[in-house]
Amino acid sequence: MRTLYFDCFSGISGDMVIGALIDAGADPVQMEEELKKLNIDEEYNLSWGKVVKNGITSTKFDVILTSKSEQTHEHSHSHEHEHSHGYEHSHSHAHEHNHNHSHVLHHHHGSRTYKQIVEAINEANFNESVTNRSLAIFKKIGEAEGHIHGLPLEKVHFHEVGAVDSIIDIIGAAILIDQLGIESVQSSAIPTGSGHIHIDHGIYPVPAPATLEILKGVPIASNDIRFELTTPTGAAIAAVLAQTFGSLPAMTVKSIGYGAGTKTFENHPNVLRIIIGEIQ
Repeated sequence: MRTLYFDCFSGISGDMVIGALIDAGADPVQMEEELKKLNIDEEYNLSWGKVVKNGITSTKFDVILTSKSEQTHEHSHSHEHEHSHGYEHSHSHAHEHNHNHSHVLHHHHGSRTYKQIVEAINEANFNESVTNRSLAIFKKIGEAEGHIHGLPLEKVHFHEVGAVDSIIDIIGAAILIDQLGIESVQSSAIPTGSGHIHIDHGIYPVPAPATLEILKGVPIASNDIRFELTTPTGAAIAAVLAQTFGSLPAMTVKSIGYGAGTKTFENHPNVLRIIIGEIQ
């Protein structure tokens, strides 16, 4: 069985997942084409390229919002949303997009509702596994946000997940996992980091409330790094897709990918490692 293992020794975020999948051999150009089905491609450009993190060559993936994006981009969650600064690309590929307008995801001035995102995914006609994985990940985040803010799912209206980059990270990850023919997913325990972050509502502890809510039932690894290592998007991808959490399973390794995070830490590489192989 073709299995993907998330080795989250430095946490997990949406952009790290996509970087690692590209690094492991997935095709980002095909992903970019598929994402056009959402009809929001005039709002962003994608870039990816090799960077070195503490001696490890890895792939950095970025969503660059265009001026046509109507996101206010006052985002909360730090390492997911530092897409717009600090590129370390030695060579990146940003592609221009054609301009077509969706009636589902437009003109919402800085936030999109859970409902609008679900409609957009359903209307995009992705294949069934991409649709189901994307919807399940968004539902996980929507329920966590709803629980924290005391709102039912259909009333959840949020900046973080409504942001173009989270939409790209989640659906892009589903597209690449499908493309790689992955039949099962496992993950290590998830380190969340510690300390505090500034988000829309003030100063919050790490892990952020949404991240912790999403990780209910998932083993959390202790880690003394005072930074947000795991974002809500990364937590939801792991929580929804991984059937089990633990050490690397016995497998014949076929490919390995390293996806770079935005921050650089002194003592260890801030990358997500994915290992793809066959389990007998």
